[in-house]
Amino acid sequence: MNETDFAQYITGFLSRYLPGQRNLSKNTISSYRDAFKLFLVYCESEENLKIKKIIIAHITPELLMRYLAWLERVRGCGIATRNQRLAAFKSFFHYVVGVDPKHLLLCQQILGLPMKKSPRPTMSFFSPGGLHRLLRQPNTATRNGRRDHAMLVLLYDTAARVQEIIDLAVRHIRLEQPATVVLHGKGRKTRVVPISAKTASIMEKYLKERGYIGVTGFLDFPVFTNSRNCKLTRAGVAHILARHVKSMSTKDSHFVPKSVSPHSLRHSKAVHLLRSGVPLIYIRDFLGHASVKTTEIYAKVDAEQTRKALEGAYEVPSQEDIPAWENNKSLMSWLSELCE
Repeated sequence: MNETDFAQYITGFLSRYLPGQRNLSKNTISSYRDAFKLFLVYCESEENLKIKKIIIAHITPELLMRYLAWLERVRGCGIATRNQRLAAFKSFFHYVVGVDPKHLLLCQQILGLPMKKSPRPTMSFFSPGGLHRLLRQPNTATRNGRRDHAMLVLLYDTAARVQEIIDLAVRHIRLEQPATVVLHGKGRKTRVVPISAKTASIMEKYLKERGYIGVTGFLDFPVFTNSRNCKLTRAGVAHILARHVKSMSTKDSHFVPKSVSPHSLRHSKAVHLLRSGVPLIYIRDFLGHASVKTTEIYAKVDAEQTRKALEGAYEVPSQEDIPAWENNKSLMSWLSELCE
């Protein structure tokens, strides 16, 4: 067997198959790439396998399981990250078996490796009162404060993922009625999301201040930028949100969810839509989910909130209200008289 077959396969997988046939985004390809980079580090440092000499036959299910355990034990990765790395290898071996069927047995063994189960994390979202308090935190008397306010409003109103907001360009915002925003989501899927008149007004003022309206040279310019006029990063957006959450007064601290991230605003919008009576199938399209099953998590969250509210309103009858069946010779008579 050619000693460079792994290098050949991985090159074709990352440079041709994922962007060409799967049409995956740059971020997804980068995530897959990182999984293999860490794997090579592990092979050389822990398995004494020289990177130049690794072949497909070396990558057994046992080796992969040791690699995944190393990720958790040494690298401190969580279960979700561990499963992401395994998913990258499963996708890779699915590609390998299509290119060269002689590896069918090995590929089947890799594809059969189970994902590790993990408890679903508690969904974090703002109540309407908490959201209003959060949106009052940016100091709109300053340029950066107006940027932060516009970004947080748009994050909530569009239920956008943080990467979708980062990649948002001036041309993607339509201010004429009906006002809309074009978002480019996972798998390079595009969706058009309506925004409220109030949000459109905020965005119009923001874009005018920045000089983006009516100038064709700015159409492809990122909507939200840092002090160097470069588009914000995921960490930058998270930092801005965390700063404003922290600035919420002690009096308002009970309005802050236990854990807050930019995704919390997406969750908040979905829950608020559901509580307003919007059907799940419309929320699915609004969020850009591939299946309504993904959107059903919000129905489950809202059902849990309803249960807690009902439990709080339910009054347990006192013992004096319930007759003792031992005082009646007939259990059937006791049961018949219980609710009379």
